[in-house]
Amino acid sequence: MTSALVCPSCGEGFGEAERFCPRCGLPLVRAGAAEAEGAPVGRLRERVRKVKPQYAEGALVKVARARHQAEAELIQNLLLEEGIPSMTKRSGGFDVPDFLAAGPRDVLVPRSGAEAARELLSGGGDAGEV
Repeated sequence: MTSALVCPSCGEGFGEAERFCPRCGLPLVRAGAAEAEGAPVGRLRERVRKVKPQYAEGALVKVARARHQAEAELIQNLLLEEGIPSMTKRSGGFDVPDFLAAGPRDVLVPRSGAEAARELLSGGGDAGEV
């Protein structure tokens, strides 16, 4: 039986119920995900190490809406720099084929990171102030 999730650092396999490797503390990824996407394993490890476990719990909730794919990726990178994992999906009701970068996207984060994500994206706090 092959494991559905693996640790990107040590390679140990786990079942669907696990989220983090107990040995390394890194978020688990789908087996073969790095090879399937063509992403170098080192780059994947670098991104995974940035995720803070306290922001990776709960169901996904919408925290932002981007006008197009490039803007959504910018938002995702801002969130990742603060340790908040995220994903995007095409917003409903837009009739552009999925293979195009045009069209609005919803940015989703786990519920435990939603408040921090909204605060970061709204410009809350003193970050970036002169």
